[in-house]
Amino acid sequence: MIVTEKKIELCHSATIKELTISPIRMEASLLQKAAQKPKATHDRSMEMSQDPPEQNIKMKRKKGDEPVEHVTVKKRKKVTEYFVDTEVEEKIEACSLKIRKRRKKISDIVLSSAPKPATPADLQNMIAQYFKNDRSVIELEELKLPDSCFLQSNDLTHTLSSYLKQVCPKWVKLCKNHTEKKSALMLIICSSALRALEMIRTITAFKGDCKTLKLFAKHIKVDDQIKWLAKGVVHLGVGTPGRIRSLIEQDGLSIQSLKYVILDWNWRDQKLRRLMDIPEVKQETLKLLETSIIPACKSGSVKLGLY
Repeated sequence: MIVTEKKIELCHSATIKELTISPIRMEASLLQKAAQKPKATHDRSMEMSQDPPEQNIKMKRKKGDEPVEHVTVKKRKKVTEYFVDTEVEEKIEACSLKIRKRRKKISDIVLSSAPKPATPADLQNMIAQYFKNDRSVIELEELKLPDSCFLQSNDLTHTLSSYLKQVCPKWVKLCKNHTEKKSALMLIICSSALRALEMIRTITAFKGDCKTLKLFAKHIKVDDQIKWLAKGVVHLGVGTPGRIRSLIEQDGLSIQSLKYVILDWNWRDQKLRRLMDIPEVKQETLKLLETSIIPACKSGSVKLGLY
């Protein structure tokens, strides 16, 4: 093979007029460059066989390529192991049961059971339960009343007038002989002023010509009630335990001539609460009993009735 080489003539204007290179040299240089460069083409089948990434696959489309579907890969949730303390779990369950437990309302108790009349044992138990944490055993024994101190209790068939006529048959004679001021023959203890007014209206058949005084705090001052008690004779007093106790403590009301104390025990208000179901009234009633009524009952001068 005869290889002819032409002379390369370069002009001053840097233009190449003729360039001939030996075919053998050209082939060698091309092979050398091909060996140094990486492969430019990739196998598409191998690329698609690989696992897709976690995010959506987005590929650039070229002319003539088939449409590529987007494949979504769900992320796997990591499973974590944990240990539960059984004692802590039991405490949490016990607390949740306590929270869910609803207190019984008075209306639920009334609807679930038939109404029962009050008895002297109910009052005795209530006094013992209320003072057991603050009084000694000897003091609690002093607060107990014998059965002879109680009048016959209301059996829920009487009106107030008929009940008072039953327990106080000599009421008219007592009223005529009563002449002491600042004192009353009978005290009726109610839960509110409205109930006291209602009871005064219902005893018209019993009281006769006796003088009745309102002993509650609604729109009436203590000083005014002390003046009324000091002016004339009062036979019957109807009021709330808090006002009656304050009058006794301020020497406005005397219990020397007192013969009967009636507790409005069985009556219920709009919320179905009795006299001893209202916390404030219960507290004042028990304090009045402790300081004044129970000592007078033990001396034999006062009888206690539960209406």
